[in-house]
Amino acid sequence: MGQLVLATNNAGKVREFRRLLADSGLQAVTPAELDIALNIEETGTTYAANATLKARAFADAACSLAMADDSGIEVDALDGGPGVFSARYGEPGMDDAGRTQLLLRELHGIPDARRTARYRAVIAIADAAGTVHLFEGVQEGSIGHETRGEGGFGYDPVFLVGDGRTQAELSDEEKDAKSHRGQAVRAAIAFLKAAEA
Repeated sequence: MGQLVLATNNAGKVREFRRLLADSGLQAVTPAELDIALNIEETGTTYAANATLKARAFADAACSLAMADDSGIEVDALDGGPGVFSARYGEPGMDDAGRTQLLLRELHGIPDARRTARYRAVIAIADAAGTVHLFEGVQEGSIGHETRGEGGFGYDPVFLVGDGRTQAELSDEEKDAKSHRGQAVRAAIAFLKAAEA
């Protein structure tokens, strides 16, 4: 189906996107592989707005189809936070581990029944003309009391899936099959294949 620029500089997302796109017929390339250096400020107030900003910027820079996502974790006890600010939660410069520990501190003393949460991802596919199509995936779960597991990235070590494991304890194949990003990417691939048919 041709080239698809992965509109992200996040190494964890690149790995996940490449796995999810492996059998799609699309040639997934990173901005670095095209010598494109863009750092798009996520000024939108929704996942869709941020994903659209990134997809359009990279599609324009590469004169190619581009795929971006914006995603976050929504914790019911925090009124849906950190949500769209998940990657910027806490102090500036804080890493994934620091943000995860902050989340656990914020939920200290909150009982299991009130620790429900979900991951949400919105994928934007943009073409060089600026046309954008959006696809959403949602994965329900809850927040544990400690970090467990070595896989994944972001909040995966505290995000409990239905069987009591954290997202970080799943194999890549298990995560891809149920994750919010996996759902959204599969919907995007289906759309692109239908559009090409």
